[in-house]
Amino acid sequence: MNIFVGSLPWSIEEADLRESFEAYGAVDSVKVVTDKFTGRSKGFGFVEMPNDEEAQKAIDELNGATVEGRTIVVNKSEPKPEGERRSFNNNRGGYNGGGNSRGGGNYNDRNSGGRY
Repeated sequence: MNIFVGSLPWSIEEADLRESFEAYGAVDSVKVVTDKFTGRSKGFGFVEMPNDEEAQKAIDELNGATVEGRTIVVNKSEPKPEGERRSFNNNRGGYNGGGNSRGGGNYNDRNSGGRY
């Protein structure tokens, strides 16, 4: 079972998370999600446990637990339906889109009509 773990302390490491879940059974993998530019934790991660009963017990007992002063959220991870995923280029309000139909208004946009 794939398990989502949220509201993690920024300082938690994968080994610490693995140890917490191994108290309930075998753990196949642990991933703390990090920002690809800074390497800093994004405050959530995933744990994969092969035995669903052990995984459910870990979820039941760790959801709402306090880790380094933070109350963590633990639940079964469900994959997002394909239709709900947003690509970067689809984000109209993003840093480059500006939300208008011309695709932005950056100072170096040749089609900006001279706007800065």
